[in-house]
Amino acid sequence: MDQNVFDDPRITAVGLLIEAHAGLSARFAAQFEEHGLSPVEFEVLTRLARSPGNQLRMTDLAAQTSLSTSGVTRVVDRMERDGLLARRACPSDRRSSFAVVTASGLQRLDGVLPGHLRIIEQWFTGQLDAPALAALLDGLRRVRDAVHPGATAGSTGSAPDRDGS
Repeated sequence: MDQNVFDDPRITAVGLLIEAHAGLSARFAAQFEEHGLSPVEFEVLTRLARSPGNQLRMTDLAAQTSLSTSGVTRVVDRMERDGLLARRACPSDRRSSFAVVTASGLQRLDGVLPGHLRIIEQWFTGQLDAPALAALLDGLRRVRDAVHPGATAGSTGSAPDRDGS
């Protein structure tokens, strides 16, 4: 086998992305654990809090995450028992329901975010100047949209302020 194939920039790009993700994920997981959250619970809370009305249909939540519909159901069940989320019936489709962040869920997220943002700044965005960060965000969105076209399902419109406006 030709050794130069391993010098291919495509292999390097994917390898660097995987290594960066693993390093950041480990730092995030430790910080989430301090607040009694798993990484997937943080992702669910964040996606809901960033969505209009702090809610998403369960199917859209599954499309936005790496979870199956049954996986989302299990996570939402657990988070609902913990008081972080509630389910709300969909008025236009009786077969569908919304996952909605509760006040307790927003409070938990507010407790996690300052440390999470410090980690992001220290180990990720702070490593890049503004033009490099803008280019990275553009490139990541292009890749995300190609490989995960449902990543923004149900997130039309802008997220409301915490007071509901």
